[in-house]
Formats: sequence, C-alpha cells, structure tokens
Amino acid sequence: MSNTSNKQTAESFFGNVISTYTRAQAIEDGVLIDPGSMAREAGFKWPVALTSAVWADCVAWTDDDSKQQVHQDQSGRLWDTLFMASHAIRTSKDSGDRMLFQLYRVPRDGHSTEAVLVTLKLIVGPGDTAEPVITILLPNED
Repeated sequence: MSNTSNKQTAESFFGNVISTYTRAQAIEDGVLIDPGSMAREAGFKWPVALTSAVWADCVAWTDDDSKQQVHQDQSGRLWDTLFMASHAIRTSKDSGDRMLFQLYRVPRDGHSTEAVLVTLKLIVGPGDTAEPVITILLPNED
C-alpha cells in the first residue's frame, strides 16, 4: 500500500474554508497597527504589528493628554514599546513562539503623571504568506 493513498488534504479533512481574515486586512481595518520603519530602527528584522488595544494603552498620546497629564508624545511611547519588545527578545534565554515583556508607561487616563509597569505579550507566527511576523498584544488577547 502506498503512502499517497493515506494522505488527506486539509480541505478534505476539515471541509471548505468558510471565511478568512488576513493580517493585511486586520491592518487595513485598524485591528492591527503597523508601526512602520520604527520597528526596524528598534532592531526587528521581521514585520511587527501592535493590536489596537496595545496602541490605545501604551502608544496613543495627544497634545490634550500632555496638557492634562504630563508631556509625552506618541512617537516616544511607540519607541519605548518597540524597544522593550526588541530588548526582551534579545535578552531572553527561553525559546518559543511567545513571551511576556514589561515596560513603564503613563496611563492615558486624564490625570496620571507617573509611569506604571505594564505587561505585554509578543507572539511570532506566520504571516499571510507563511513568513514570520511578530504581533504585540495585551496579555489577555489572542
């Protein structure tokens, strides 16, 4: 008996694909946010995206936020997030496709002026064409 008669395709096993949602579509929809060239500057060699929840919690900052709280800018907050993620990868002794890392950021709540430690999750997975990509998420996101 040959091995070819025992092979099943994913489609024959699971059935027809009902729906797909690509990483590119998630970026276009704003579910994921591409940090652009700053990710390469921070040391990433693979494409990086942040979830909109991470962006809202750790990156987003307006002039009004600076007036109400403490002076910061969105670019600096993005750099901090990307740099700490890159640093966590470079200094990790563990292997695997995911890791937690921490950084200090001022909460965007209209009154805080002191930075608070926050934990984020980083996952390496396949992109739309199976290339390695990195996604930065809140710990409770998948």
